[in-house]
Amino acid sequence: MPQVDFHILRESSPAARLKLACRLAERAYLDGTRVLVRLQDERELAELDQLLWTFADRAFVPHDRLPADAAADDLDAPVALTAGPLPATSTSWPMLIDLALEEAAPVAHPGHVIEIIDADETRRRLGRERFRAYRDRGTAPNTINWDPGTPSSHG
Repeated sequence: MPQVDFHILRESSPAARLKLACRLAERAYLDGTRVLVRLQDERELAELDQLLWTFADRAFVPHDRLPADAAADDLDAPVALTAGPLPATSTSWPMLIDLALEEAAPVAHPGHVIEIIDADETRRRLGRERFRAYRDRGTAPNTINWDPGTPSSHG
């Protein structure tokens, strides 16, 4: 069973979700953990792609898009971005940061899944459904609340 963390934002800004994804991807990269970030669509992927270069003055998060026709294990970047389906199997991505609305297929989950949920009512409702689905599969998800502008989380 994967470790599952739900990071809950008080605001409903898409920019806040993407910025938190950048911070979490940077933290994983600095810890030496490879990360796959799943986004809702190509527009959101392009925004995160740009933001990963600019979200902080001294931040550098090497990343690349996961090509739809390539195997996940073929990508060298420590952080990969996709708006498509997750690879069915991969040993290269021990962490998934999930920003998509619909739940990823359970077989594709790595060892650590991070769900980022903002205050948008649709995202909250779908997040609660995913939380229950994880619990029903025997996983005990953690909830981490984020305050705007706070550099660390509160559990």
